[in-house]
Amino acid sequence: MAKSVLIVDDSAVIRNSLCFLLETEGFEVQTAGNGIEGLEKVQTHQFDTIIADINMPKMHGYDLIKEIRKKENYKDVPIIIITTEEEAADKKKGFEVGANLFLIKPTEPKKMVKYVKMFLNQ
Repeated sequence: MAKSVLIVDDSAVIRNSLCFLLETEGFEVQTAGNGIEGLEKVQTHQFDTIIADINMPKMHGYDLIKEIRKKENYKDVPIIIITTEEEAADKKKGFEVGANLFLIKPTEPKKMVKYVKMFLNQ
């Protein structure tokens, strides 16, 4: 069975490009345009990895990650943050709320595929 990835980002361009690349690599991919949509998907599906933006409408990415980490079945699921925020404080907060990796946009899409594979092959 294919490993599943959730991409939560308010940029349709980023969602679509990552979705295309990950599906090409054999992953099952679902997307959400904001944190609330992402949380709804997490409640109805078990994902193997989550990629999330930080600055999104309706629910901030840090809040999304905190809510996901409260769920017993998501305590060990890798979460990758992708954001334009470059401050050390942002990175620190990302790890504090439960992210496993913090990447600055623009991130080369092929690198993202590499990181997803790395986490899922542990």
